[in-house]
Amino acid sequence: MIEHRYPEFHPVAPLPTGADLVAALDFRRLPKILLHEHLDGGLRPASIIELAKKQGYGGLPTSDPEELAAWFHRGAQRGNLPEYLEGFAHTIAVMQTREALGRVAYEFLEDMAMDGVVYAEIRFAPVFHTQNDLTQDEVVEAVLDGLERGGKAFGVEWGLIICAMRDRTDSLEAAELAIRWRDRGVVGFDLAGGEYGHPPKKHVDAFQAIQRANFYITIHAGEAFGPESIWQALQWCGAHRLGHATRLRNDIEVLPDGSLKMGHLAQYILDRRIPLEMCLSSNVHTGACASFEEHPFALFHRGGFRVFLNTDDRLMSDTEMSKELAIATTTFGLSLVELEKMTMNAMKSSFAPHETRVDLIRRRLLPTYSMLFAELTAQSFATQLPKNPHFP
Repeated sequence: MIEHRYPEFHPVAPLPTGADLVAALDFRRLPKILLHEHLDGGLRPASIIELAKKQGYGGLPTSDPEELAAWFHRGAQRGNLPEYLEGFAHTIAVMQTREALGRVAYEFLEDMAMDGVVYAEIRFAPVFHTQNDLTQDEVVEAVLDGLERGGKAFGVEWGLIICAMRDRTDSLEAAELAIRWRDRGVVGFDLAGGEYGHPPKKHVDAFQAIQRANFYITIHAGEAFGPESIWQALQWCGAHRLGHATRLRNDIEVLPDGSLKMGHLAQYILDRRIPLEMCLSSNVHTGACASFEEHPFALFHRGGFRVFLNTDDRLMSDTEMSKELAIATTTFGLSLVELEKMTMNAMKSSFAPHETRVDLIRRRLLPTYSMLFAELTAQSFATQLPKNPHFP
């Protein structure tokens, strides 16, 4: 895999960081990698209203797109995960036909292209989309059809992740479903849902099936429960990536001199380069973190963990990748070098084939970041030039 390449120029003045960088650069121009987003958490409000009308669903609180968006945003920002998840009843309700599933998947990739995302992994639980007698295989096929059309139309590479749910007993069936469709674009398997009372180890049969198939695993762990959930995801279930993992903070001590003392779990994750799928806005909205400033992303980033940013649920949290990157840059004073490093972390951590990762790094990531570095350097240099009194 290509190593991260830092710029070798020495500008007259330091390049902008933090809020200054956000002001100087249109963040939609940054090439982005998104690995943690739920298909049923990112619908367009107008599409929800149209799909509800077509399917005869009358449960929406309003038929005005702006009011509906505001309703989802308010509902998701009540500080706990169960209430955050309530809005999904409406999005899932309108995703019960082949047409609806294909449309949502297609629009997802259109939204990614508009936000500068060049590779995206999208996840969902097919079991929730069988209310109109579609089989789970038909559900997956419809989503893949939409993703294939969207990928061709908008030039975004993608992968689909199948989710099993913690509170159900059919995770092995979900794992087998993921394996059946891996040659059409399914790239991995996930376990989602509330952590309390539903430890990952209860689903070990599903994860063993995935491991036997030489397939890939990401698990929601440590979002609303402690390091024990993260440990089980790794050591019982063989997770290759961790979703959220904010409670890993509990296994890291900040010493009086500012240095970090790692617990055994944190040290293992750091040493093995296990990727952490961080979601700033979502974690604040669900109460996993009290504020952006208190989010452990900065600590993990400083400690050398393989971290990168994601959106989780764009509709619920009123966000997109450009916004998440801007929030992190402003809050934690990030530089363009650090944004590039995070993007490389994400690309290297994806479940895409090796040749796809290398191609995207060489063809999309490095050239665009080189161009942006050059532009910022030129801007910085121009601001330092002494004014010639003979010219305006």
